[in-house]
Amino acid sequence: MMGIGLDLATFIGQLVSFLILLGLLTYFGYKPVRRMLEERSNRIRESMEQADATRKEYERAETEAERRINRAREEARLIVVEAGKFRDKLMEEARSEARQETHAIIDRTRAELEQERREIADELRREFADAAVLAAGKIIGESLDREKHRKLIEQALDESAFSRELEGH
Repeated sequence: MMGIGLDLATFIGQLVSFLILLGLLTYFGYKPVRRMLEERSNRIRESMEQADATRKEYERAETEAERRINRAREEARLIVVEAGKFRDKLMEEARSEARQETHAIIDRTRAELEQERREIADELRREFADAAVLAAGKIIGESLDREKHRKLIEQALDESAFSRELEGH
């Protein structure tokens, strides 16, 4: 093989050296690099899985938070509605108490006015009876038995329209 310029012994030596170098590179270089690349690939895959799990957890937490917010809004709305009902109930009770108190005051005032009217009517009747006895005594010219005449006049007043009119109003 001299014509080509190849020496078979050198060629075989270089081929063996190349194969040994290739074996050493494969054993010491390719396998560790491949292992390192696989580890990196595994870390990237785990990171992606963890990121996906974190995203899913975030979405679940966000959904849960939204559900809680909606529930809190509904509870707040119900509280406002109940507070409105309670306020309306209190207002109605206050109105009812005010009406009852007003009616009680009116009834008391009417009773007091009726009592005063009776007292005034009785006082007028007594004064009228005294005036009538005095006038009758002056007309007759003699002193009348005051008590007896007062009873007669009161009896006449009770039977008269004047007395009924005083008591009716």
